[in-house]
Amino acid sequence: MKKKKQDEDLSILDHLEELRKRVFYSLVAVLVVFVVNWFFARDLFNIIARPIVKYLPPGQRLAFTSLTTPFMVYLKVAFLAALFFASPFVAYQVWKFVAPALYPHEKKYVIPFVLSTSFFFLLGGAFGYFVVFPFTCRFFLHLGSDFTPIITIDKYFNLAIEIILGIAIIFELPVVIFILSRLGILTPKFMIKNLKYAVLFAFVAAGIITPTPDAITQTIVAGPFILLYLIGVLVSWLASPRDKVDSQEST
Repeated sequence: MKKKKQDEDLSILDHLEELRKRVFYSLVAVLVVFVVNWFFARDLFNIIARPIVKYLPPGQRLAFTSLTTPFMVYLKVAFLAALFFASPFVAYQVWKFVAPALYPHEKKYVIPFVLSTSFFFLLGGAFGYFVVFPFTCRFFLHLGSDFTPIITIDKYFNLAIEIILGIAIIFELPVVIFILSRLGILTPKFMIKNLKYAVLFAFVAAGIITPTPDAITQTIVAGPFILLYLIGVLVSWLASPRDKVDSQEST
């Protein structure tokens, strides 16, 4: 019996309307969590500041140069936390958008999809916060140890969000590979063939996310990306339609 996907009869306008709806729901969820986070913005910033505070000279504190800077930083802190706290709901909205392209029996994977998407996003954020960012702070403070550090809270937070959020997004790679493979856009053979380019991209992305010029920090970021890519090859093999996998293995 031939299976038929639900979205075969949907027009481009229908897809755009569905995308608009899912983006709207996601923004509303992030906004609601953002409002709640605002009341805890000071505590949230203190948590984000821990990686550098422990390396500052005794009595040294973060600074600001404008009266409005603390307010703007607290807004950004509340928004960043909202992205992480609302990530399961956002992942569910992504699933709802992709689901029409799946066969009926595949839609039962909604819970594994939401859990895995949230897990990798939070895992990436934790890796950035506990491993990469403290190493970056220590590197720069050691490099400027001959000078008195005057670190402003806005510049510090911009660096923190760049590293933590950037790595969290990179950790979504297996989920992206699963979706593209399930849709027949990506194949394990293609991924293996282009492994060398993935390694190159990993170090380029690491250089963009981590502003430190040393190879150690970039390797710390690029290493997990390469590992996730290799895991993605297995994910692609499991997710790809069996007829495509069998045809590729025979060639």
